[in-house]
Amino acid sequence: MDAYKEFAYIYDTLMHDVDYSKWMDFIKDILIAYNVKSQEVLEIGCGTGNFTRLLCEAGYKVTAFDLSEDMLSIAYDKLNSYRNIQLLNQDMTDFNINKSFEAIISVCDSINYLVDYLDLEKCFNRVYSHLEPGGIFVFDINSFYKLKHIIGNNTFIEDNEAIFYVWENEFFEEDNTCEFYITFFVKSQDLYKRFDEVHIEKAYTYLEIEKTLKKAGFENINVYDDYSNKLPTETSERLIFVAQK
Repeated sequence: MDAYKEFAYIYDTLMHDVDYSKWMDFIKDILIAYNVKSQEVLEIGCGTGNFTRLLCEAGYKVTAFDLSEDMLSIAYDKLNSYRNIQLLNQDMTDFNINKSFEAIISVCDSINYLVDYLDLEKCFNRVYSHLEPGGIFVFDINSFYKLKHIIGNNTFIEDNEAIFYVWENEFFEEDNTCEFYITFFVKSQDLYKRFDEVHIEKAYTYLEIEKTLKKAGFENINVYDDYSNKLPTETSERLIFVAQK
């Protein structure tokens, strides 16, 4: 089954504890620090538009895209009242917007879904080509440590009134990928509907990301721990990169 198919329609319920406002505050500070003057931004891998909505509310003119039509359908309904958003169905590895930006943003570990190094290179090359000189690329990843030691080879169970799911994970040392096998039971009136999804994320080290960014032409690369000004540690679970053209 395609990633984010039926899952798209319960995604927001499962992500209720994500502090998107914290992410937004950090990114606004980064845009100021790098002297980004344009109010136009590009968001790649926008999902159901939770972070996109904060960008719109902050007054940015947002172009956002995702590969999943189901996620975009939800994002469209969520963002329909805003006039400063354009939603597109495109792929991170070969997108073409026909314009350039001072800032390109990707949140919620979309980059980890690029499980092939060639696709990672393609993505970074496309981002670089869509940036104005001096523009910045801000994105996060699930850290190598998190995918291997926190998620990998562990099972998680969540049970609330509407959704029950079992999330089994397997980490593969040969290619540093983590496969998520998720079985959902979603309540519909007095019955529960079952569906299964498989997701794969690639565990990238800081050095692998840095090397690929530099190969695409980026410089002035900085990394932070979980949307804070702190430097990452060996046990950081979310890394935030800022790279400049």
